[in-house]
Amino acid sequence: MRDLVSHGAQQFRAARLAFGQGTTNAFDEAVYLTLHALGQPLEPLEEPVLDRRLTETQIRRIRSLFDRRVRRRVPAAYLTGEAWLGDHRFRVDRRTIIPRSFIAELLRDDLVPWVRNPLAIRAALDICTGSGCLAVLLALSFPRAAIDAADVSRDALTIARANVADYRLQRRLRLIESDLFSALAGRRYDLIVSNPPYVTTRSMRRLPREFRREPAVALAGGEDGLDFVRRILAAAAAHLTPRGLLVLEVGHSRARVERAFPQMEFTWPLTSGGDDCVFLLERSALARLPGPPTRAKS
Repeated sequence: MRDLVSHGAQQFRAARLAFGQGTTNAFDEAVYLTLHALGQPLEPLEEPVLDRRLTETQIRRIRSLFDRRVRRRVPAAYLTGEAWLGDHRFRVDRRTIIPRSFIAELLRDDLVPWVRNPLAIRAALDICTGSGCLAVLLALSFPRAAIDAADVSRDALTIARANVADYRLQRRLRLIESDLFSALAGRRYDLIVSNPPYVTTRSMRRLPREFRREPAVALAGGEDGLDFVRRILAAAAAHLTPRGLLVLEVGHSRARVERAFPQMEFTWPLTSGGDDCVFLLERSALARLPGPPTRAKS
């Protein structure tokens, strides 16, 4: 196994594959595809496991995945039909963006200290839910909450429905076809999270082939990447309870967001991506948002 993983990583580097859709480097990608092909759990490899001898059938299966990854530049998650956020597995295919979110890291600690009492969260919303991954994590973090998960894409909601069923959350997690808040009139939540499209128009044109295989509707955020951020900020206060909290992911766009909304006092929690990826706002701050914000250049 050691030799095959090393060979795969070398192939990936030589082909200059793009990573960031589940793994961040060639070696981890080769390990992931190898373990999937062998039906092994996704966990750090120990030395005895790496020294395991493989059958010819196993070798062919692994090499086939490696070849498809290189020749067709298909993201690993689309080859395996699954993606992971921490310890949680989610189904995925080309109908939805591959799960990846820094908000998932914050949910591991139930958004403490910004959420002082997780049991007090009784209603939560995931906007632009895609595969439903963040909605599922919301349900797991806040066991007394009813969860709504909204997306404009029927295809994405089909995948989300399968993931909700896998975690047996059908009674507590409702999927809604909605363009942001359009189908949510009158509904209020203690917590709203969103990982919306935020890639700028210029960056969309430069995306690697792997990322262009994902639905463009789940990535493209307009000229400066903030089209959806503006819409969410403009409408969120009307859908939050008096002490409600908004958690929004914007990539590494802190400077652009703060230029566009100079009047807002954002909180930027530290994640593995840094302190420029996710911001938090309480409803009281959103309610004071004046007029249309200034549009920042990309």
